[in-house]
Amino acid sequence: MHMNLADWQRPLAVAEIATGLGILLFWAAFFTIGLVPANAPPCYLAFEHSFPLPDGVLAAGLLAAGTLLRRGRAAGAALSLMCAGGLLFLGLIDVAFNLQNGMYTASLAGGLAVAAINLWCIVLGSALALAFVPTTRAQA
Repeated sequence: MHMNLADWQRPLAVAEIATGLGILLFWAAFFTIGLVPANAPPCYLAFEHSFPLPDGVLAAGLLAAGTLLRRGRAAGAALSLMCAGGLLFLGLIDVAFNLQNGMYTASLAGGLAVAAINLWCIVLGSALALAFVPTTRAQA
């Protein structure tokens, strides 16, 4: 089914594609150059190593959803809703871990970086959920 992409949906599609690429680039850097903070808690690597598979699935979903939206395909809205849940979960689980393990206060630059990433996931996930729930209801 084809749909008309509203002007306010275009930036969301671009944000989905950029976020999907960002997730893939993070994991490429993590496994090649290493991105372990200097003051990381002992459980940091075990925590991080549980995320490549779900993050990979989320990244693929974000890339597909953004591309489908840009092409005016209705499936992009439904996939965006699924990605919204993934982004909200990712952002909130990271906030919980970071608060419990002092990651926001270990260093100024590191704390600001993880806070920005967590906030981005939560804000984009919320925006996708709010933007596409009415779209999928209208199609039902």
